Amino acid sequence: MKSELLRKILDKVEQQILKNDKLKIFHPIHDALDTFLYTTKTQTNKAPYVRDAIDLKRTMIIVVLALLPSFFFGMYNVGFQSPDVVTKTILNCLFYGAMKVLPMYSVVFTVGGICEAIFAVVRKHEINEGFLVTGFLIPLVMPATVPLWMLAVATIFGVVIGKEIFGGTGFNVFNPALTARAFLFFAYPSKMSGNMPWVSPVDAITKATPLLEQSSGMGSSYTWLEMFYGFIPGSVGETSTLAVLLGGFLLIITKIGSWRVMLSTCIGMISTSLLLNQVGTIEGTNPMLDIKPIYHFVMGGFAFGMVFMATDPVSSAQTNKGRWIYGFLIGFMVVIIRCINPAYPEGMMLAILFANAFAPWIDYNVIQKHIKQRELAYEK
Repeated sequence: MKSELLRKILDKVEQQILKNDKLKIFHPIHDALDTFLYTTKTQTNKAPYVRDAIDLKRTMIIVVLALLPSFFFGMYNVGFQSPDVVTKTILNCLFYGAMKVLPMYSVVFTVGGICEAIFAVVRKHEINEGFLVTGFLIPLVMPATVPLWMLAVATIFGVVIGKEIFGGTGFNVFNPALTARAFLFFAYPSKMSGNMPWVSPVDAITKATPLLEQSSGMGSSYTWLEMFYGFIPGSVGETSTLAVLLGGFLLIITKIGSWRVMLSTCIGMISTSLLLNQVGTIEGTNPMLDIKPIYHFVMGGFAFGMVFMATDPVSSAQTNKGRWIYGFLIGFMVVIIRCINPAYPEGMMLAILFANAFAPWIDYNVIQKHIKQRELAYEK
């Protein structure tokens, strides 16, 4: 009964909007709410017809489901890392983490939703579901201590500069969530890296991330298992490699995330780190050169970026051969940035954005090579 009543209300509101010329510009907002709650009634009248149960909305929902392990563990770890939580029970840590993380989501979806609505109204098209994933990703790649006003500004930058100026969902060159993170990193670096994001205002306890400890030559005070499970300081959703891999498994079996990109990213990281390990034994003064591949995998945002950022179907390579090259480039660049550039020990964000810029060029060359091969075969 409630569903039928809501359906009638939405239909009645839509009729009123379409009848009034002044209200028609707000139809994209109504359409976004309608298609979020119900399956669209739109049907194609002419061929070609595509029969598939998976549309953009369902694809986005599956990605959000894949992010839930990282989301819930991230909330728990925020409380677990905070000295404000004296008794480290699961409920206490989750409650404290929710008080920090949920306001971040409120700001991101409010500000980002307004930006999406404005562009949809001005351009007179539907509100794309793409921001559902972007909005879910942005808080997960930020420290829980980032001021909410900075988060709002970064969200605006990521949506407008990272996506809308290119034409909206499906046209953006760079990943919008990483664009938002990059903006904050370069605009307010003290809030995004170093010890500052993990300093307690109560008793000034400083907690450094494993990558920061390695880059300073201290060596990591965390075990590999602690880093794998995620009981370390870091951005909200990036610390637990286990939670990330659970989500990655869902993306692979549903064929939404490219296993080629994930595997080639690992191959690029492993081969480059093994090479630099050999250089480290000779050079001997840079502790980052000695990090083994198995530690690169669980440190920083490598796993999270590999699974959820590098596989973005819009900003990554589209051809299968191109995905191998694209992923390898990310794995290569993240190790180079981490080990060679002492000012930025993380590297995954810049590596993915760098590969995003080259993805169209990679696809172009793969396609051109394929065309030439077919032309030669035809001539023979």
